Amino acid sequence: MQPHISFAGWRFTRTLKRLIAGLSAAALLACVAGGPSFTSAQEKKPAATATNSAGNAASARGKYIVTEVAKCGNCHTPRMSNGELDYHRWLAGGPVPYLPAQPGQDWPLLCPRIGGLPPASDAQMITLLTTGIWTTGKPLRSPMPEFHMTRADAEAVLSYLKSVRSGHNPTE
Repeated sequence: MQPHISFAGWRFTRTLKRLIAGLSAAALLACVAGGPSFTSAQEKKPAATATNSAGNAASARGKYIVTEVAKCGNCHTPRMSNGELDYHRWLAGGPVPYLPAQPGQDWPLLCPRIGGLPPASDAQMITLLTTGIWTTGKPLRSPMPEFHMTRADAEAVLSYLKSVRSGHNPTE
């Protein structure tokens, strides 16, 4: 036996179903018609980074990827005695802050400086960021992630890295 639904309850249920169907259709149309892109975090750019100059826009996009997506500063920035990042030496290299889970791995002890003048040529840095292959022709060692960025994202990251000045806080 089905429960009794009043006319008002039936009307509310029918209206709610129509609303949900309408919102679902609107969301689908927004995605198909060039609405928000759900492809990857690397392809997203916060509205605050939009600028008039292509170079400034690329550097701002690179800053977003470095600081918010890849979190490069967590390893490539030295830490103060209290363990916090030393923003006066942003991306200046320093001791690897993590130890391997299994001793005996080929684990680096130092992270290179990547801010200002990166440790490789522009072409080598683009290769590193798009393929995960270092100048030696070998994959990067842990704990460094093997990035597979788009060329545009890698160029933006390189633009930002080259713009970094020691003592400049990246959050400003």
